[in-house]
Amino acid sequence: MTQTPPPRSPAAELTPLVLIVLAGFLSIGIPLPALALYVNGTLGFNAVTVGWVVGIQAFATILTRQVAGAYCDRHGPRKSVRLGLPLASVAALFYLASPFMPTPVASLAVLIVGRLIMGPAESLYLTGTMTWGIGRVGPQRTGMVMAWQGIAMFAALGVGAPIGVAVQQQWGFAGIAAITFALPLVGWVIATRMVPLAARAASAVRLSFFSVIGLIWRYGLALAFAAMPFAIITSFLVLMYSTRNWAGAGFAIAGFAAGYVAVRLFLAHLPDKMGGMTVGAVSVVIEMAGQLLLWQADSATMAFMGTVLTGIGFSLVFPSMGVEAMARVPAHARGVAVGSFLAFVDVSSGLTGPVVGLVIGLYGYQASFIVGAVACAIAVALMVSGRRRVPVS
Repeated sequence: MTQTPPPRSPAAELTPLVLIVLAGFLSIGIPLPALALYVNGTLGFNAVTVGWVVGIQAFATILTRQVAGAYCDRHGPRKSVRLGLPLASVAALFYLASPFMPTPVASLAVLIVGRLIMGPAESLYLTGTMTWGIGRVGPQRTGMVMAWQGIAMFAALGVGAPIGVAVQQQWGFAGIAAITFALPLVGWVIATRMVPLAARAASAVRLSFFSVIGLIWRYGLALAFAAMPFAIITSFLVLMYSTRNWAGAGFAIAGFAAGYVAVRLFLAHLPDKMGGMTVGAVSVVIEMAGQLLLWQADSATMAFMGTVLTGIGFSLVFPSMGVEAMARVPAHARGVAVGSFLAFVDVSSGLTGPVVGLVIGLYGYQASFIVGAVACAIAVALMVSGRRRVPVS
């Protein structure tokens, strides 16, 4: 008699997806501090240009979220992941070509092409892994899925910072490009070995991208404002340290990741258990305190403490708002819903660099963190004003 294998635990179901996200986002996190050093230090462009180079990937991602979500719902998340990851490696080839261009302007142009390609690549594989995870463990564990995959996302971005600085110093930007090329292919191998989920029925009534936005805008917008401090830290903390002759900028960004991951490891169940609005509001208040500490920092130690506190506060905002958002959309539109939700983070990432770059030009690098604190205050206001709203059935 054939025995039915015992059901796998949620942890076992999510682990390969977490590894895929980790590999994919290391290919984004490792270049981030190197981009600032390369564009500003090697190519000689100013902070505003750095902001645009960092942020332009997010704009490319925004424009493809709808397509990625629809593709994921129609063809299944496995195909979405397996298409997005190789596309990320293609983007790295443009990174690799940039240092060999004849002029700084040409190098910048080729680099921007790579950033534009990385946008849809991320959109496809992240929408796919999020949707795949919810499908494997059930919508009642949406917060868990977003918490676990969020650990991989932001840990990769945080750990990638010191790795990127070290690689840049040792092998230059070409070394950054080579690592960025290889990592997504590791994720692709993992995805290829996994069993796919069934695609959604073609007869299911599909919600448009903008219909979904109408259902989840409050939670996405709160996330967008709460994500601004993270974008500020990854884009400009290295340059603030440099102008003040402080050592340890990569270590400070890793401190953000450490605080972020520690909270996720021990408290990831709270959004599913207590509700996203309550957990999210408390988290953003802590994040705001970290931004104010960075604004007033007069030493590397104080800046490090502010960065860690920001990571602790930001940790549960993503799954908290994700729980609220996913509760308001039907299962057959989950791919579009995930894509729509993530689009708010893209808007935040894309606008933060250029806007804060202008503020820095007027008032200096530390003024960027008061912008982050104000963004946190707006996020709390959105959460508090939406606490009594009843989810759509």
